[in-house]
Amino acid sequence: MLRVLVTTVASDSHSWNLVYLQLMLEEMGHIVDNLGPCAPVDEMIARCLESRPDLVVVSSVNGHGYADGMRLISTLRSHRDLRGIPVVIGGKLGIHGTENQDHTDRLLLAGFDAVFSDGGGLRSFESFVRQLPAGAA
Repeated sequence: MLRVLVTTVASDSHSWNLVYLQLMLEEMGHIVDNLGPCAPVDEMIARCLESRPDLVVVSSVNGHGYADGMRLISTLRSHRDLRGIPVVIGGKLGIHGTENQDHTDRLLLAGFDAVFSDGGGLRSFESFVRQLPAGAA
């Protein structure tokens, strides 16, 4: 059983994706803390420092996942105590169609442990979660 923090990027006001992820992760047997839409990076950092999740899941459906995700991961990885927490991002990461593949590579280089692109990443995400040991951070 993992303790999972689910959040969006600060500019994303969508919540259905977070509810879906929360329900899916709970059905897998995990404990989920859902920060809700438009979560400021500072709030996400504070929650991570307080609760020390085993996994942080960032979801975006507004097309700004790449830009906001780069700021989020840079801030999170700058905290020594949070560097070991696996962090993944998925959803609609950009607005340029096939050019979004460059986003995946850059997000991984910036510090995300996995990137799940819009339209097909759910099974890969489930596999990623299943291979994480409890207390991974």
